[in-house]
Amino acid sequence: MLSHLSVNNFAIVKSLQLELFKGMTTITGETGAGKSIAIDALGLCLGGRADSNMVRPGEEKTDVSASFVLDNNINATRWLEDNELLDGGECIIRRIITKEGRSRAFINGNPVPLSQLKSLGQTLVNIHGQHAHHQLMKQEYQLTLLDQYAGHQRLIETSKKRYSDWRQKQNQLKTLRTNSQDNLAQKQLLEYQVKELDELALNEGEFTELEQEHKLLSSSGEIALTCQQALNELYDGDDVNALALLNSVSHALAELVTLDPKLAHLPSMLSDAMIQLEETHLELRSYADGIDVDPARIAEVEQRFSKVMSTARKHNVSADELYQHHQNIKAQIEALDCSDEKFEQLEHEVEEKYQAFLQAAEKLSKSRKRYAKELNKLITQSMHELSMEKAQFCIDINSEAKHAAPLGIDSINFLVSANPGQPLQAIAKVASGGELSRISLAIQVITAQKVQTPSLIFDEVDVGISGPTASVVGKMLRQLGESTQVLCVTHLPQVAGSGHQQLFVSKQAKAGKTETRMHFLDNSQRVDELARLLGGSQITDSTRANAKELLVAA
Repeated sequence: MLSHLSVNNFAIVKSLQLELFKGMTTITGETGAGKSIAIDALGLCLGGRADSNMVRPGEEKTDVSASFVLDNNINATRWLEDNELLDGGECIIRRIITKEGRSRAFINGNPVPLSQLKSLGQTLVNIHGQHAHHQLMKQEYQLTLLDQYAGHQRLIETSKKRYSDWRQKQNQLKTLRTNSQDNLAQKQLLEYQVKELDELALNEGEFTELEQEHKLLSSSGEIALTCQQALNELYDGDDVNALALLNSVSHALAELVTLDPKLAHLPSMLSDAMIQLEETHLELRSYADGIDVDPARIAEVEQRFSKVMSTARKHNVSADELYQHHQNIKAQIEALDCSDEKFEQLEHEVEEKYQAFLQAAEKLSKSRKRYAKELNKLITQSMHELSMEKAQFCIDINSEAKHAAPLGIDSINFLVSANPGQPLQAIAKVASGGELSRISLAIQVITAQKVQTPSLIFDEVDVGISGPTASVVGKMLRQLGESTQVLCVTHLPQVAGSGHQQLFVSKQAKAGKTETRMHFLDNSQRVDELARLLGGSQITDSTRANAKELLVAA
């Protein structure tokens, strides 16, 4: 519930502090005094469109804040919890507009983007403007009203989700078809490339082994010569070799040991060296014997190595990357494979998603038709009470797959028969201005009872209504005010007198500037204000008596 509204330097308001209460509060005042200005300021605070012209002339900024009590407002409390902005049982929202047009928004003292302010505002206040009856002629608005009354938000979200899934699959299929020709050309090029690589049939890691073997074979003669030279110097040389030299040294050391025992360890060390030399000789001999200078194998490796290198250059990759390049091309071909099977699979998925959407849309349609019957009775009855005794109201719902949209498959049309014998026709074609206002008001009051918003604002929605009908409107709004907070800007004394309390708006010129003020009226002041609304500027005993009767009746 809206508990306090603070407005500073907004349009012709310098400063306004309003404590607001439960029940129905009516707002009246002279023409041009700015009866709707508090509503406009609240709308700005709730995320409405900002304009630098809203800043009071001569001031730096407009500052509007609104305080709400969250008792039993589950939706607002949950929203604040989800966004980590909950601060006790009260919510304070604030909006600042500078004269340069810059805007800042706050929730419980925390700066927030405007989108969050708007989202939260929908759970706090529902504003019905004086031009709502013009909106009533639009089918989109009619659908919104029905859905608000039905309260089947979960069905709507399911329909939106499944519609999105279906359209996404459709787009995938469309893209596949659109790109199929380009894909075919690219696939043919890749297949030409992969054919050459398939013929080469390079195995993983093969090039590394091939490169090593090529290096060995091309140097085999040099390696054999070096091995033979080393063998001769180690062991095989007739004149001098390492083993013979070590034997000679070993004999010399043996003689020294007899002269000085401290050298006894040296022959042992030398003996170890001779053993290592003999083992080296044996291993090197085995290696040298295994060298096979095969011209045929050399030619084979040379040819394979050259083929791999030339193919790698042709594909603009290094030879050691050629195997992976081959695998990548094959993967691309597979990804571009627009076979009939893939088309059929995607077409099947599209149909599955479409049927899932239709199932959700049909459930939504069933719910709409159920609540439409309920609304037809309530609105028709309300129209009878609003001096349209023979009128009929009907919500026509045409459910066809061709209407497929995120909100289902329904086309909505509000139909009215204003007089006996007239067929039901679209509301825009049948209703006069006054009738349209009454129908709009009946719809707004009835749907407002189902919308889970603790504060409802009606801004001159009673335009075009007078006489006994105005009394019925007043009773309707007061009855609504018994269960929720209602603020109603009105020019009708019958409606103003129905309020639990009444605000008066006045305009004063001071120091060359215009200023709007608002204050609550006591019982005596209410009588005078209602008398003014009844009789104009001249208040008589008769108009006062009528005013008192209105208050008593309320």
